[in-house]
Amino acid sequence: MHNLPTLSAPCPSPSALRVATARALHQLLEQQRVLEDTFALGCLGPETAAALMLDPDAHNDVTARSLRAGIVVRSRFAEDRLLKAIALGSRQYAIIGAGLDTWALRAAQALPTIDVFELDQPAMQAWKQGVYAENGWATPARLRWVSADLREVTVDDALTQGGVDMSAPTVVSILGVLVYFHPPAVERTIHVLRTLPIGSTLIMDYRLDEQCLPPIERTMMQFTAHVMAAGGEPWQSSGTPEQMKALLATAGFDVEEDLGPAELNYRYLARRRDGLQIAGGGFRYLSAIKAR
Repeated sequence: MHNLPTLSAPCPSPSALRVATARALHQLLEQQRVLEDTFALGCLGPETAAALMLDPDAHNDVTARSLRAGIVVRSRFAEDRLLKAIALGSRQYAIIGAGLDTWALRAAQALPTIDVFELDQPAMQAWKQGVYAENGWATPARLRWVSADLREVTVDDALTQGGVDMSAPTVVSILGVLVYFHPPAVERTIHVLRTLPIGSTLIMDYRLDEQCLPPIERTMMQFTAHVMAAGGEPWQSSGTPEQMKALLATAGFDVEEDLGPAELNYRYLARRRDGLQIAGGGFRYLSAIKAR
């Protein structure tokens, strides 16, 4: 590859780097891993990776632990649902806002016939390809890079242009993305997914409306929102389970699961010796099936 950004250049997406850092720290700090990701550290560049390896406990305060738990559980939830869809015959996986996701690398040998489409903004895609080049990682044969700015093109058009067969059931994940969209953009993004064929699977997360949270958790949410805004990536949208169910129904999707921290902690983090848990109910993760 030529003229790609080097790992010494700042990652154009702070949120993508934050997620990758949490996944890397999970490999360093937790013996009981929710998510095995041998590529996570390499995504960060040698300086950052080495600093984390020298002192991972510097990133192990209560707030960081909860954030890390939420990130790795989110990925595990999505990948479990993806495997279920593959077992039922799906052969296409589209990751909207892929960031530094490593599923294509991790699954390349075990699931070599799955077409993976990673959609993100052009600058982020170029930076990630630079990561691959500097680390000597071969791009999996069935991985397609789809450069698109969703402020300028709809998801369905981006997927079509990227080579997705829109007549075949597809698994689409939209994680850590919709919270940065204004409500009308969230509605448009979901609405255009009506073009997916019956049997397609949608995996997504959303920020729970603050009015649904108890006072302490609402304060925690507001503090985190302030931090995100100060970092240049303000949260713009939220919703309730009822609102999300109704919105997805307009696009022909039936919600299978819509899980908060209590259910996720029980499923993925129960009986841990280290006590890793998601604290607070700020985000929910759901899966839905295209039924009509």
